[in-house]
Amino acid sequence: MSYKVGIMGATGAVGREVIDVLHNRVFPVEKLRLYASSRSAGKVMGTPYGEITIENADEADYSELDVAFFAISGEWSKANAEKATSAGCYVIDNSSAFRYDDNVPLVVPEINSSAIGDSKLMANPNCTTAIAAIPLYALHKEYGVKKVIISTYQATSGAGAAGMNELETESRNYLDGKKVGNKVFAYPIAFNAIPHIDSFQENDYTREEMKVVWETHKIFGEPDMPISCTCVRIPTMRVHAESIVVETEKPVDPEDAKKVLGSIEGVELKDDIANNVYPMPITATRKYDVEVGRIRRNIVFGEKGLEFFVCGDQLLKGAALNAVQIAENL
Repeated sequence: MSYKVGIMGATGAVGREVIDVLHNRVFPVEKLRLYASSRSAGKVMGTPYGEITIENADEADYSELDVAFFAISGEWSKANAEKATSAGCYVIDNSSAFRYDDNVPLVVPEINSSAIGDSKLMANPNCTTAIAAIPLYALHKEYGVKKVIISTYQATSGAGAAGMNELETESRNYLDGKKVGNKVFAYPIAFNAIPHIDSFQENDYTREEMKVVWETHKIFGEPDMPISCTCVRIPTMRVHAESIVVETEKPVDPEDAKKVLGSIEGVELKDDIANNVYPMPITATRKYDVEVGRIRRNIVFGEKGLEFFVCGDQLLKGAALNAVQIAENL
């Protein structure tokens, strides 16, 4: 079988990645249709499937589609999801609009594809969550994760194409001795690190940090697992890096943990410190698998503690790839 596929927000960073992932993974596309705002409607976009004329997303006829990837804003998703599903179209939403809805499955296929059931609407997790979830869940199944502490180092592409453009422009300004400004980020991102992503909440964590908590609870089916996270924006183009510390229920030997993590789908083990092999944004860029390394016993929690470092391309496993994998499961 082949399917009629629509991408809502096809001109954005995630939408473009969805197109490439569909093609690279040989998803059975009968016809690909691209949608964006009225400003882009009528323009022609080059794709691996040939040149395709962009249509107005607000005027989409979902009865003509089998699967729709939503890569626009949460408010737009809320306004259009039911219209799509009632027409018989499956929707995979990349926004946060439905992630915390008990009636909508939040899916990382390597972990909980069974959660899809007969739902027509699926939510894609936040990029930071998706990258951490695969190795973390493998350890949870093997040793029982008791507590999690995460620190992230997140690329500018997490803020979309505008974020990447601001990094490039302001880096050039910095190197040319010009004034460095900011519009997308709270402060200039060039040669800087900003411990602030999304809005601050009542508990003084940011919403980005709490997304990791809320979404991991839902994906794992572990609503009481203690998780703390600090998210930092750094001046890289792609790939989110995360330092993860876990306290486990059972004793965990780092060498055994390496074998566990090296055997699971979606992970590339990069752990050879004698030869300076470890995860990095530069090596994880445009890679489907999440790199995992620097696996070691945590000296705070002792034999029931593990510390490791992960890098994952948040435009891929953190967004487009995970969405296409959900479609493959359908």
